Amino acid sequence: MRAHFDALPPAVALIIAALLVTGAALTFIGALGLLRLPTFYERMHAPTLGTSGGTAGIVIASMLLFSVMQGRLAVHEILIGTFVTVTTPVTLMLLGRAALYRDRSEGRVGPSEADEPEK
Repeated sequence: MRAHFDALPPAVALIIAALLVTGAALTFIGALGLLRLPTFYERMHAPTLGTSGGTAGIVIASMLLFSVMQGRLAVHEILIGTFVTVTTPVTLMLLGRAALYRDRSEGRVGPSEADEPEK
């Protein structure tokens, strides 16, 4: 296994490392947003953006690594990135709608108050 990575050009290894660190950092920032933001509605956005951006960086790094190591274009990772990119915003929308429905049915939020930010 080590012989495979020895054949990897240093410039490509640096690009892959930078993409991995960037993707991991975006995902970590999204996780921090989940912990730090005060309300449920604000907490929904940070992990979604972190997951989409982080996935893009990691998927591109994986495609680059396997394309260089196998000597052919590796695009099967695009399927993973597509599923994550499509399902994450849909999940965000469904969670937001369910929370808004719950808050309205319990009388916590009126129709006009749901669109205004908290003070």
